[in-house]
Amino acid sequence: MPHPIPKKGSKADLDYLLQLMNMIFPISDVLKQEITEHLVSFEVKKDEVLVEENSYCHYMYFILKGALMGRTTYNGKKIVTYMSIENEFVSSISGLHGTNVSKEEISAIEDCSIIAIHNDVLQRLFLTQFDINYLFRVMVEKYYMDAQERTHIVRVGSAKERFLYFAQTKPEHMERLPLEYVASLLDMKPLTLINIKKQHELNIVKDKETAEFCVAIERCMAECELFKDKDISLQSLSKYLNFSTHKLSSLLNNQFQQKFIDFVNTYRINHIKAQIAMPGNLQYYTIATLANNAGFSSRSAFYKVFKKMVGMSPVEYARSLAFNS
Repeated sequence: MPHPIPKKGSKADLDYLLQLMNMIFPISDVLKQEITEHLVSFEVKKDEVLVEENSYCHYMYFILKGALMGRTTYNGKKIVTYMSIENEFVSSISGLHGTNVSKEEISAIEDCSIIAIHNDVLQRLFLTQFDINYLFRVMVEKYYMDAQERTHIVRVGSAKERFLYFAQTKPEHMERLPLEYVASLLDMKPLTLINIKKQHELNIVKDKETAEFCVAIERCMAECELFKDKDISLQSLSKYLNFSTHKLSSLLNNQFQQKFIDFVNTYRINHIKAQIAMPGNLQYYTIATLANNAGFSSRSAFYKVFKKMVGMSPVEYARSLAFNS
């Protein structure tokens, strides 16, 4: 297959690149002129090879649209070494500047629009222009950080841990690029990646459902004040929420870390504490009345629960509020 043929870079592409470079470091008029004269563009089709393995890489590329990857051959198998998308510079890692043959192939994962500067031009500019040296240093620093991240990805724990790390750090790659290439980068079989991804997506759905269930439980307590019902039970609350008793009990145990009665009593006690703290309230209501209105059917049970949760009796709590006011 013939390699993509370079064409003169357009003014729009040139302006975009110069603007991006200026954001990193102000570039001189001389450098702008050099880039204007020597910028070229490539249109690369999906699966087309831009640089062959064991050949020379003659350009420093910049992706305007699309995605490229580096691949090397080991024991007859193609292994993905990196993947890059829009607004990233790409060149051969092993054959940087075109001084050595490239140990990795550079090919298109998607249809790509690319602009580039020939390595001969760059080498000449490195000798005369400070700003291009500074810009290249920034690019190299980013490359090393990305390389460290890639190394970390393939070394951390299990296949699941590698997937989770990649999904968190490169979510756009996971959703956009072919899984077979992502699997190669993560050093796992495509089927393994597919299964892990499906389980992860299922867990996200379950987590979302769990959060919605918990909101519904809290709403029926905080807004509807169902805790005031003296006859409230796990069965009656689950019926109100349209949950099974097993699901409600599991949510209370695992998400709220409370048994049903402790969960209900927490709302009751917090309500009573708020009533006690309201100025003048105890002139019109006894503490026993507040407890009864909050859903406690037994005075002794209320005092026992209050002291257990608050660390003091209701009367002592009322006095502490008066003392601190």
